[in-house]
Amino acid sequence: MKYDFDPIKACPTCGKVHKTALQDCIIKSGAMRELPEIVSRYNAKKAFVIADINTYPIGGEKIVNILEAAGVPVSKHVFPDKRLEPSEAAVGSLLLHFDATCDIIIAFGSGVINDISKLLAFLTNRPYVIVASAAYMDGYAAGSSVVIREGVKVTLPSKSPDVIVGDTDVLCAAPVHMAKAGLGDMLAKYVSICEWRLSNLINGEYYCEEVAEYTRQSLKKCVDGADKLLDRNEESMAALFAGLINCGKAMDYAGCTRPGGGVEHYCSHLWDMRGLEFGTKTAPHGIQVAIGTLYAIKAFHALKGVVPNKEKALAYAKSFDFAAWSEKLTAFLGKSAAPMIALEAKEKKYDVEKHAKRLDVILEKWDEILQIVEEEIPSNEEFMKILETIDAPRSIEDIGLDRSILPMTLMATKDIRDKYILPRLLFDLGVLEEVAESVC
Repeated sequence: MKYDFDPIKACPTCGKVHKTALQDCIIKSGAMRELPEIVSRYNAKKAFVIADINTYPIGGEKIVNILEAAGVPVSKHVFPDKRLEPSEAAVGSLLLHFDATCDIIIAFGSGVINDISKLLAFLTNRPYVIVASAAYMDGYAAGSSVVIREGVKVTLPSKSPDVIVGDTDVLCAAPVHMAKAGLGDMLAKYVSICEWRLSNLINGEYYCEEVAEYTRQSLKKCVDGADKLLDRNEESMAALFAGLINCGKAMDYAGCTRPGGGVEHYCSHLWDMRGLEFGTKTAPHGIQVAIGTLYAIKAFHALKGVVPNKEKALAYAKSFDFAAWSEKLTAFLGKSAAPMIALEAKEKKYDVEKHAKRLDVILEKWDEILQIVEEEIPSNEEFMKILETIDAPRSIEDIGLDRSILPMTLMATKDIRDKYILPRLLFDLGVLEEVAESVC
């Protein structure tokens, strides 16, 4: 089935027509062998194949051989980087190496390869096929790319793949830590859906319960099969990969990144930014996201213990010193803090009048806020059990980072994007620092 929502009729719940540019997703053993038929489907005559030095030997070369054996001419670009970053340099390199005589783009990889290949497909207006190297992250289907611009991870519009190929032979053969990272990316959906609902309640942001439920069900199937992932069980791996694809499609359906992630993803982004700036350790995105989700869940449970105090919250916002905070942010992130600081001039999230209006809504709807958290967020024990099931890291120290950076990480997430997330709610209540310290 190509679509999970009717791409023509408006959703009866939100009134939006839910569309995704993804035309097909093939998940089965030997799926790579269907590439010549896919090329033919798009009336393409020559393929441009993208991989890196790590992925080319395990799949990129096979793609070239399959296509050439079927009479499809191929040009290719193999990045020489052992650790490829989605930087301006990588995007520029791909553009400069692109063979304009190619009329279809086929990439083999996961996060970074997919992000920069989607940008190439967007800029060159070519059909795009991604052959997954692992069930690694949820960005395969999304019509956006996460790239590093001026030292900051930003999300840019790009092109959703036309076809996603998930060859379970390849997915099951990938290092098992990649499946752990894929499940870690899925676990973020507990938090992302909760924050989406909260922003809808507090700010009137667009929300669709149908898309949210679609995401929840995808998450449930992945968690249900988690106990077999370490055995590289084909059915569990296929369910995980399908869940990751579905969540990418959910972002297309919603027209925003809300179904995909929130504060937990921003924790990961901040740790990546510190890694680039200061050379501190980083872990795979999904692993970092799982750790970010762990601490976000703890913060949500701390929120449930907060007794809102209007006078305290108003005084907290009034006394907030943005200049001092900017210095603290710069010390934490280095030069990559500059675009985050500049965002405030446009967003004005710290404006005391805007804060007062949000606070009135929060106080009025406090019981509804607590109900949403209760409905969406698992207990600390339930979440820890999932991590234990796949033998995933269960603390920030487990991924080589110092626990002392956690409070600042949680507080800094509120500045990384123009999105209402848990730390912004904690800020509005005047309890951000105390919750960050108690949780972290």
